[in-house]
Amino acid sequence: MSTVMNFIQQTGFYMLADGNWNTVIMVTIACVLLYLAIVKQFEPLLLLPIAFGMLLTNLIGAEVYHEELFAGGHVHWDLFGGAANEYGKVITPGLIDILYLGVKLGIYPCLIFVGVGAMTDFGPLIANPKSLLLGAAAQLGIFVTFLGVRELFPLILGSEALQTLLDGTVLEKLAASVGIIGGADGPTAIFVTSKLAPNFLGPIAIAAYSYMALVPVIQPPIMKALTTKKERQIRMTALRQVSKTEKIVFPIIVTIFVAWLVPSAAPLVGCLMFGNLLTESGVCDRLAKTVQNELMNIVTVFLGLSVGATATAATFLSPLTICIIAMGIVAFGMGTAGGVLLAKFMNLFLKNKINPLIGSAGVSAVPMAARVSQKVGQSEDPKNFLLMHAMGPNVAGVIGSAIAAGVLLALFGA
Repeated sequence: MSTVMNFIQQTGFYMLADGNWNTVIMVTIACVLLYLAIVKQFEPLLLLPIAFGMLLTNLIGAEVYHEELFAGGHVHWDLFGGAANEYGKVITPGLIDILYLGVKLGIYPCLIFVGVGAMTDFGPLIANPKSLLLGAAAQLGIFVTFLGVRELFPLILGSEALQTLLDGTVLEKLAASVGIIGGADGPTAIFVTSKLAPNFLGPIAIAAYSYMALVPVIQPPIMKALTTKKERQIRMTALRQVSKTEKIVFPIIVTIFVAWLVPSAAPLVGCLMFGNLLTESGVCDRLAKTVQNELMNIVTVFLGLSVGATATAATFLSPLTICIIAMGIVAFGMGTAGGVLLAKFMNLFLKNKINPLIGSAGVSAVPMAARVSQKVGQSEDPKNFLLMHAMGPNVAGVIGSAIAAGVLLALFGA
């Protein structure tokens, strides 16, 4: 009988009766995210692994992820080696603990950028360099949100309560991590947050990928509110043909320039351009296909599961998480507005006008944001084709968000 009782006391059902009902809420949230990924197909390639990682980590008693190994935002290598923690308990690292090291060490986001670069065509950006400015303007949401978080969170939550919820994280570092959501680039958000505010990696990653999936819902109202019907009907001249030499030289020059300008952005931008060079060089077809397919798929599984596992009940179920998710939508909206408004401003000085709708594609959601520009434009003029014009700001946004991430890491990474 004692054996039976010992078994019962080790079940998750028994532990739930011991006051761990907050994990039931997290399991419910994970199931909702799985529904959105499978049924609604909201960024399923990453949302599904993230949601399942969240499900696993909140199954009480399973202990698939141990927060103690990464407490305080640092990797406690001694605990990985079998040393006892502060309570005298020896932790046996599991699979997800090992996989999460790829996030903490900045490996997965960089590898994903290699794959993204291999699948990206910078031709539209090279053909129309002005679109680089639109990609830069769309990063407005990052810095506006940074200021908003820094100023509003103490007012909303109260200074003392906020310090408790931050759990040792510096407010400016959290503000930078929340702001990067405005770049609409999940790997960049994970890269920055893992270094600045690792305690909030779960909420920020889920917010970033959720808003990326909702690009077709969030952007059109903002685009239409900031433009007139006449502006949305502007037709742009066809882009010039970009030579193979230009496409090969471009990633090399960008890597050198960005690494010298913002060295902390070099890992992301360098990997992005390396992947692009594999494709554009034409001499590494096997490698280009590998990073586009097998490598991207493997890293996506590892990244999603391990990031989702950080969304524990203790971290996720707090007023601060609600504020983070709310500010994430502000970041995204401001990024969309920044690109549109700059295009309108540029038209004051340009002979060949820019359709302001392509400015919204300056966020880094490739190629979804460019498709939204095309769809909204064709709703006003069915014969207007903006997709290739929108791809210029779109790929510029990928570079812009990586540079913005480097700036934030340079300012607050110490």
